[in-house]
Amino acid sequence: MNTAQNLAAVLLVTVVTVGVGAYGLGFRSTSDFFVASRSVSPLRNAAAVSGEYLSAASYLGIAGLVLTYGVTMLWYGIGYTAGYLVLLALVAAPLRRSGAYTVSDFAEARLGTPGVRLVATVFVVLIGWLYQVPQLQGAGLALHTALGAPPWVSDLLVTTVVLVNVVAGGMRSVTLVQAFQFWMKLAALAVPAVVLVLVWRGAWHPSATPAPPHTAPAQGPGPVQYGGHQLYGLYSLMVATFLGAMGLPHVIARFYTNPDGRSARRATVGVLSLLGVFYLLPEVYGGLGRHYAADLVPAGRADTVVLLLPGRLVPGPVGQLLTALLVAGAFAAFLSTCSGLTLSVTSVLSQDVFGGHVRGFRIAAAVAVVVPCGVALLLSGTRLAVAQEVGLTFSVAASTFCPLLVLGIWWRRLTAAGAAAGMLVGGGLAVTALTLTLLRVPRSGWGATLLAEPAAWSVPAAFLVMVTVSLATRSQVPPRAALMLARLHIPETLADDVPGRSSTGYDRSPQDNSRPSHDRHR
Repeated sequence: MNTAQNLAAVLLVTVVTVGVGAYGLGFRSTSDFFVASRSVSPLRNAAAVSGEYLSAASYLGIAGLVLTYGVTMLWYGIGYTAGYLVLLALVAAPLRRSGAYTVSDFAEARLGTPGVRLVATVFVVLIGWLYQVPQLQGAGLALHTALGAPPWVSDLLVTTVVLVNVVAGGMRSVTLVQAFQFWMKLAALAVPAVVLVLVWRGAWHPSATPAPPHTAPAQGPGPVQYGGHQLYGLYSLMVATFLGAMGLPHVIARFYTNPDGRSARRATVGVLSLLGVFYLLPEVYGGLGRHYAADLVPAGRADTVVLLLPGRLVPGPVGQLLTALLVAGAFAAFLSTCSGLTLSVTSVLSQDVFGGHVRGFRIAAAVAVVVPCGVALLLSGTRLAVAQEVGLTFSVAASTFCPLLVLGIWWRRLTAAGAAAGMLVGGGLAVTALTLTLLRVPRSGWGATLLAEPAAWSVPAAFLVMVTVSLATRSQVPPRAALMLARLHIPETLADDVPGRSSTGYDRSPQDNSRPSHDRHR
């Protein structure tokens, strides 16, 4: 690899990211920092959502899994995309109409108690950090492959750039950065993919001779995925990815930035279209890798196939330029996802710990990036494939916030005790499974499979506990639950007919630096 060109690509992405983010320096209000004054257009928001959603797992991890295990891993891309279809049908517009800044705000406004807000806040922070650690580990792997740099260098670089962007302008700056980075990631994967397919099909002949193929066996090299229990593993993966997207705090936060519920739905449709196009590309690299780079699997470097494949098929200057473009896109993936995660964690820490003002927001941002950076450095020698780690985090999100949002939006009899118990049980089971999987306890059999893909049992457990406890505490149903549900479901054009609601929903004034005031709606 040409280290100088790869380094130039990384520095260029860094400079452009900081430059675009500097646009937010002129915005000072609380509303700008938390929800970009709820003025983001559907198209820009769709690009921003896609930008932060397409993480290291999408950019590098899916290709690595296809290389290792074959076509069954295509379900990762399908699941990541289909999750937005579920979100569109059940959550997008009502969540925007809630007028909340964070999922914690929604929980308190819907259920009327600060206790459930505290539980939601804990899981927002936990999920955000669990998701951010594999991003930083992926950044370490990518920059070590491209530059030969030790992992701690990339961790500190990503952390610093993210902190500057978030502190500078909050949601408004991050929205612009993530929208830009989506198009950059799409181009960075698409251009080399087209060239590689042309070379593979013999339609274009590079000046140098491609490296000889390293073909993977038809059944896939290495250990069998899911311990041989393929059907259970795939179904559980589908549950995690289909329901986990709506539980990711950095995804949920995006829907608070739309002007109204209709815009939230339009943005979600845009996300489905953009993700559908993007997820056609990682499979190309994984499929070609099974023919030209199967030797990466026994070496434990399957996640690097996207970065190494151009050098094998197109040796020489053209291949190096394609590699530099892919390195730039990979670094953009780390930055955009980490920015969204940092922003979601910062929002809840700022409101619940640091006072809810701009200064508290910036202090919270420092905490939100330093902790996962430290964890990533401590766990540098312990990791699964990037996409698998992210898939486990999806299981935690699906086991906590998915039941809260679905039942909170569609079931009047949900109580604060039921919501808190469901989140604690579902989240506790999923986190325990994640921890034991990382520790590789147990190593094989049904036990290992159930822990590696816990969503199939942790999500139903969360729903069951939430419903059962709510029915047992039916006397604690918030007295204004029916009115709150009406507010969530009635379109903004009819808002003036709903008592206590204006056509602008529940949004507080941009000049109000206090914690969101839901008391007036109780």
